[in-house]
Amino acid sequence: MPRVLRVYAGGFLNPRLRRILTLAEWSVRTGPVRPGDHVGVWGRSPYARRGEWMAARNGAPLVRIEDAFLRSLHPGRTGAPTLGLLIDTRGVHFDSATPSDLEHHLATAPLDDTAKLDRARHLVTRMQRAHLTKYAAVDPALPLPDPGYVLVIDQTRGDASIRHAGASEQTFAEMLAFARIENPGARIVIKTHPETAQGLRPGHYTTADLDARTALLDAPVSPWALLEGAVAVYAVSSGLGFEAILAGHRPRIFGQPFYGGWGLTQDENPVPRRERRLTRAQLVAAALIDMPVWYDPFRDRLCEVEDVVDLLEAQARAWRQDRAGHVASGMRLWKRGPLQRTFGRERPLIFRDDPAAASAKAAQTGRSLLVWAGKETPAHAAPRVLRVEDGFLRSRGLGAALVPPLSLVCDDLGIYYDPSRPSRLEHLIAAAADLPAPDLRRAERLAGQLIAAGLTKYNVGAGTVPDLPKGHRILVPGQVEDDASIRLGAGAVRTNAALLDAARAAHPEAVLIYKPHPDVEAGLRPGAIPGAAADVILSGVDPAAVLPLVDAVWTMTSALGFEALIRGIPVTTLGAPFYAGWGLTTDLGPVPDRRRARPGLHGLIHAALIDYPRYTDPVTGLPCPAEVIAERLAAGTLPRPGPANRLLSKAQGELASRAHLWRR
Repeated sequence: MPRVLRVYAGGFLNPRLRRILTLAEWSVRTGPVRPGDHVGVWGRSPYARRGEWMAARNGAPLVRIEDAFLRSLHPGRTGAPTLGLLIDTRGVHFDSATPSDLEHHLATAPLDDTAKLDRARHLVTRMQRAHLTKYAAVDPALPLPDPGYVLVIDQTRGDASIRHAGASEQTFAEMLAFARIENPGARIVIKTHPETAQGLRPGHYTTADLDARTALLDAPVSPWALLEGAVAVYAVSSGLGFEAILAGHRPRIFGQPFYGGWGLTQDENPVPRRERRLTRAQLVAAALIDMPVWYDPFRDRLCEVEDVVDLLEAQARAWRQDRAGHVASGMRLWKRGPLQRTFGRERPLIFRDDPAAASAKAAQTGRSLLVWAGKETPAHAAPRVLRVEDGFLRSRGLGAALVPPLSLVCDDLGIYYDPSRPSRLEHLIAAAADLPAPDLRRAERLAGQLIAAGLTKYNVGAGTVPDLPKGHRILVPGQVEDDASIRLGAGAVRTNAALLDAARAAHPEAVLIYKPHPDVEAGLRPGAIPGAAADVILSGVDPAAVLPLVDAVWTMTSALGFEALIRGIPVTTLGAPFYAGWGLTTDLGPVPDRRRARPGLHGLIHAALIDYPRYTDPVTGLPCPAEVIAERLAAGTLPRPGPANRLLSKAQGELASRAHLWRR
């Protein structure tokens, strides 16, 4: 039975806030307080006074609500909805006058569960690796001061977290003086609060506080990168002081924040009742795992902090890549809408077909140049070129049929199907050899999700497979023979007929099952062959239904080889697809010698399906993790091409067929 929470401030009309409270089993209402009701207020804001008065007058328990410590991409004052709440029945975490639920938990909970502490340590690793902070719109590529500085952390003037942490405006002047006295000759960097940098609220430091060795930093740099270069950290009650602890510092604290007094800080004004000594992992377990209520906007449910990290990682990555905007070139007309939805959220894309004009526009405006990978030319020569292609969990339907993609890859080094040069995916696969066990378990869970739902790249065809001959069954996936992955990644075997012949020569007694490429089957791309060397030709069948029935896969560069690996099926490659050369396939093609890392199957899956693509949720329109797209594909909650797209698709197929005949 939900508990009644009476509220008296307009902020509680916020739909996200009310939804989280409802899911946390609070019934949010206005009106008079009745027996058994609670009264809800927002932290220690000025608007809390009416609720405090109503609670005192009626003898009702008071509930104080605040944002959790991983809030959103942007500050709440920009309108960004929160991803988590601290719902406190004792006090509020930044008010040191009385213990809050969080302080009580830190003081009394055992905090000795090994699995939870391991989660906490890995959570810090993920936050650091993805440069996540309370407001995650930070860019790790921005320049930083040379290492060796003293970091002084500013806050917004008049914030309740200062006054209720036993500090004042004067405290900031004292803190800067202490930083100078205690670090003679050292450079001092004052980090401006994000809301001050965006002009939303003033801070405590201005240019009047600067001298020859003191500088203000208001750029949205990564706090993790900033903390890495600091030799000392000074804070009053900022959340960045908490993150300094997570980064390995023992910050000098001049207020009484929730993280002070547990042996992890140097406290100028300690809270006497905080006598327990905690580890960083225990602090994280309480502050990020145990006490907040986290919300998943994709599934509209409460969730774990790891789900919020997945979400913030996807959104922060998109913001960082798109914040300066892009000029897009080599993009077909029908692709421009999906590209705009994916890459144009921060600044609308500027489309220029001519490579030289696109490059000049990118250089002139400081934007990146987005190029459809197969359309790149030497004239695409902007300072930063990003090559775009479909991802490996693309859609339920063909790109050649103009079905919009749910995932796109964006590569600043090369492109995954071109082994002649390194790609960003190659780097990610190599780095996956060092992924922690929890990341590998995430990839394993995603693989299980794909297998259970029968998901592949396009998810087309019938799920019923005709009876297959008995014997050692080898699936030979056909490919589009003029596709860039063949032109750039195939070896001596470059046609579907030659691939079948090679498989037959190596396994004369095997049952060869040839599956034409769906674009070819649909008449949209060239590559049809009689398949004389095959025992079975499967047309119109979903490959996910075929894979469990075969013993091996032989391919040139098909993504179906990757999908077979996910399902534990042995794969032989005759070209150099992205998944070859890592110790997971039998490689008969010209695999680059640089692929020497051994990431394991789940490391490969993590790189190819979690780290490399960008996913856009078709329901919310937001950047999202891979798991959300897998759920949408499984549930069928997807956009479908309209009549105009279908007409374009037919015309495209006719042109492709004629072009193939002309080439012959």
